[in-house]
Amino acid sequence: MKNQKLHDKNIFEGIAASPGIAIGRVLLWDSEEYTISKQTVPENKIPLEITRFEEALIKTRTEILEIQRKISVEMGREHAEIFNAHLLVLEDRMLIEEVINKIKKERVNVEHAFVVVLRKYLNIFSKMDDEYLRERLVDIQDVGKRIIRNLLGKQKQGLLELNEKVIIVAANLSPSDTALMHKDKVVGFATDMGGRTSHTAILARSMEIPAVVGLKTLTPLVKNGDVIVIDGNSGTIILNPAKSVIVRYQKEKKKFLDLEKGLLRLKGLPAVTKDNHNVVVGANIEFPEELSSVLAHGAQGLGLYRTEYMYLNRSDLPTEEEHFQAYRKVAQSLKKDAVVIRTMDIGGDKFVSHLDIPNEMNPLMGRRAIRFCLARPDIFKTQLRGILRASVYGNLKIMYPMISGLGELRQANEILEEVKQELRKKKIPFNENIDVGIMIEVPSAALIADFLAKEVAFFSIGTNDLIQYALAVDRINEKIAYLYEPAHPAVLRLIKSIIDVGHTAGIWVGMCGEMASEPIFALVLLGLGLDEFSASAVAVPEIKKVIRSVTLVQAQQIADRVMQFSSATEIREYAQAQLRDLVENEKK
Repeated sequence: MKNQKLHDKNIFEGIAASPGIAIGRVLLWDSEEYTISKQTVPENKIPLEITRFEEALIKTRTEILEIQRKISVEMGREHAEIFNAHLLVLEDRMLIEEVINKIKKERVNVEHAFVVVLRKYLNIFSKMDDEYLRERLVDIQDVGKRIIRNLLGKQKQGLLELNEKVIIVAANLSPSDTALMHKDKVVGFATDMGGRTSHTAILARSMEIPAVVGLKTLTPLVKNGDVIVIDGNSGTIILNPAKSVIVRYQKEKKKFLDLEKGLLRLKGLPAVTKDNHNVVVGANIEFPEELSSVLAHGAQGLGLYRTEYMYLNRSDLPTEEEHFQAYRKVAQSLKKDAVVIRTMDIGGDKFVSHLDIPNEMNPLMGRRAIRFCLARPDIFKTQLRGILRASVYGNLKIMYPMISGLGELRQANEILEEVKQELRKKKIPFNENIDVGIMIEVPSAALIADFLAKEVAFFSIGTNDLIQYALAVDRINEKIAYLYEPAHPAVLRLIKSIIDVGHTAGIWVGMCGEMASEPIFALVLLGLGLDEFSASAVAVPEIKKVIRSVTLVQAQQIADRVMQFSSATEIREYAQAQLRDLVENEKK
């Protein structure tokens, strides 16, 4: 409801983290604050304080391992691995030794010593420029509170034990809290902190729980039992709304659910225009456990399988066998449908401490993605072996991210060929003709696409990065977020050029950026000749509907008109009007 007056004290605008509408009563979560007093400890009692600390660490570790076990059973190993970061905090010798030294030198109680050291660590992480590292603050806070609870002998109600449906409101939600949410009890959540790249937001989308994050000042203004409306589509929260507002949102919710239900009828139908032009509408995933949602929404394979989440929040590297098992599961589940596996896109906003990625002034343009893989062929080869071994179980394709020139592409392919040779020597079967493609997300790649097209089987346009690089707009920087504009004429010209070059070379061109999930652009992209749309699973039916509601000729006419406009505003208004007319005509 973006048209509401934002000065209304009961309306809050945040970041739409997971779509849908939820109406319910507030449960304030994780608002517990314990008063820790400083106490002097006699010399002969210091060993007892250290023992209490060690016992609290052991108990906390046991709790986290039990959570991991439950999540692994209910949601899959990849989700459970999120808690590896929590275990790493418990094993941080520097933190542990600092607490023990403080107890010994200052002769203070363990609770006080631990809180002082914990605050020091939290302060360091809160000042870091890297968004991903700042978000790891949540892991440290979560573990810290667990340790303090165990030191004090306190208990906390778990989200698994909820007896009624609630909407969780919190300053922040830890990954462990989010992963323990059940859709039949937690119908939505809202947090003051967080962004779309946080584990919490990823899990919310995976579980299809409506969520809004980044609300900044909501938590101090709510209390348990308040009624709240969450609009995860627009990023709006309404606190203690009038009855008329509740009624309106109940209608909006029903409309949203009816729309989803109606769209799901397209599940088994192809993405074909009225004049019989076929395109592919696939899905983007992070975890193999999302396959159920992919299949439920009728996606035609995977246009983007992000593999870097296998590397995050763990103290070791995924093994070849882990890669193989994950990719085989996906290949077997989707059978003949294509699965485009993007090789690890580590670096930038996805930081992995144990991989020795340096802290860079501008990490999004630093040693990330294919650059990191080429610098560490040992890690790259392990993943490639896993992909190749799994390729005999389905229709797998390999895609390199952030290619900026022919040199990188050829070097990556040389490493791939080395891996193939190794497998041949060991007589390990793999698909000898596996397709290899690249993401076009760097302007230089778009400009030399004609050279690149001669050496790959496909292009996939990664609009998230292509837009920010083309427009010089950091998409994570909220101060200039208004400049991040997919409808910018320059962006559309780049996309058209990439598609045209790909078709001239005889290869197919897809899109796996967020732009492919937006219905307003579906007509334009179809008219520009895009062969494959890869969207979030929940967006697949709507994109299919748009494609099935128009002829290719109509879409081409719309695209031709759009390319004549000189501003993003004109393009958006025209595309929106065309989409609206299409919807109205379908109703008649």
